[in-house]
Amino acid sequence: MGQILTQRNLKKALVQTLKILVMVVITFLGLLLITFLIGRVVPIDPVLAVVGDKASHEVYERARIAMGLDLPLWKQFFIYLKSVLHGDFGTSVLTAKPVLEDILRVFPATMELAFFATLFGIFVGIPLGVISAVKRGGLLDHISRVVGLLGYSLPIFWLALLALMFFYAKLDLLPGPGRVDIFYEGIVDPVTGFLLIDSALARDWEVFRNAAYHLIMPAMLLGYFSMAYISRMTRSFMIEQLRQEYVLTARVKGVPEWKVIWGHAFGNCAIPLITVVALSFGSLLEGSVLTETIFAWPGLGLYLTNSLLNADMNAVLGSTIVVGSIFLGVNIFSDFLYKVFDPRAR
Repeated sequence: MGQILTQRNLKKALVQTLKILVMVVITFLGLLLITFLIGRVVPIDPVLAVVGDKASHEVYERARIAMGLDLPLWKQFFIYLKSVLHGDFGTSVLTAKPVLEDILRVFPATMELAFFATLFGIFVGIPLGVISAVKRGGLLDHISRVVGLLGYSLPIFWLALLALMFFYAKLDLLPGPGRVDIFYEGIVDPVTGFLLIDSALARDWEVFRNAAYHLIMPAMLLGYFSMAYISRMTRSFMIEQLRQEYVLTARVKGVPEWKVIWGHAFGNCAIPLITVVALSFGSLLEGSVLTETIFAWPGLGLYLTNSLLNADMNAVLGSTIVVGSIFLGVNIFSDFLYKVFDPRAR
């Protein structure tokens, strides 16, 4: 009997895994199709971006044929699909290097920024959401909701410019744009691409401190928007849990209030919060374009902006595919963690 149940469970797990793989493949193909069509619809001529607007008609036509733009649209898509599956996103017009090589070079800076912004959102947003739910209708709850509303409403580029004006230009408390000061650029060899890790490995603590100071302002600004989302979701989850009968039972039994809140109610909120944090992290990876542009942060967002301004469509589409794939991976990973920690979701 036990063997039959084991075989059934294994079969069920295999079927579920197959469904997930099919879903991932379909979603990825849809992402490729959308990015391909965007590259063909936007009013930017990729041939002119390569040959220049002063090239002769013969040179233009030769470049157009060499790029495969004379083929039917469906053939272009299959050629594009084959290239992407082989890790070939084309060559960047701006850097004259393979797009994938450029993305691997700039992506660690975006990861570093998104990681610390997410940490800020977690360590500030979760306690704020819990306190807001416990003190529902009180002064702290109203302040928390206003702070969260501002995080959703205020444009990040406006906040970034204000932060630079006050903390950098006026008060001189924090460094300005860039990942490090110009004096420290190129001193540490890029082993991992994460400047804090590379400077720590090289034991160059001056570069480490300078990089950490440069990280504070953009990470806190991005983290503020992450915090607004996480605190709002935490508040909703906690309000729902505090209404449950097990909370009333624990209080009647004389369990300390802090244990009721953090041990019982928040314990049941922690599982859905995994998905919230994962989605927040994914949104920071794709939504840091304006922040990186304003702070001259050499990450994927700045690379994407410069590529758009220079009509470098290979770089734009390659960056879009990478960000979309990462967001898809983050969603799958969060679902996996949800099922690991919550037996009811299995």
